[in-house]
Amino acid sequence: MKVFKFECKRCGFCCKGESTISLSEEDISRIANFLNLSKSDFLKKYTIKKGTRIEMKVKNGFCIFFDEKKRICKIHPVKPEKCKEWPLVPAIFKDREAFEIIKNSCKALKDISWEELKFLKNLHK
Repeated sequence: MKVFKFECKRCGFCCKGESTISLSEEDISRIANFLNLSKSDFLKKYTIKKGTRIEMKVKNGFCIFFDEKKRICKIHPVKPEKCKEWPLVPAIFKDREAFEIIKNSCKALKDISWEELKFLKNLHK
């Protein structure tokens, strides 16, 4: 069995879309601090409220912190927890269909099967 190590290909697909990641209170505090902003200034400048959710604003179809030229996250060291787990979200280990959907959008997963991914996850428990 081949060894799989997730390595981001910087395609930006995970940073694209109108509804981005919901931010937790911890995410908000951590990012505001990193940007040297108050929480209220961070929320006003970089986020949008959708119902009860607080999300990053979108610029050119991407998260406001995605640098399209460099293909990187400008807040990578403090990015939201949900961003840190992507694309290895819990759903892809439980549901083949979820895995296939995410695999089709993430270049870093293109060479691994669902069975191999689940096997490797079990090795690291």
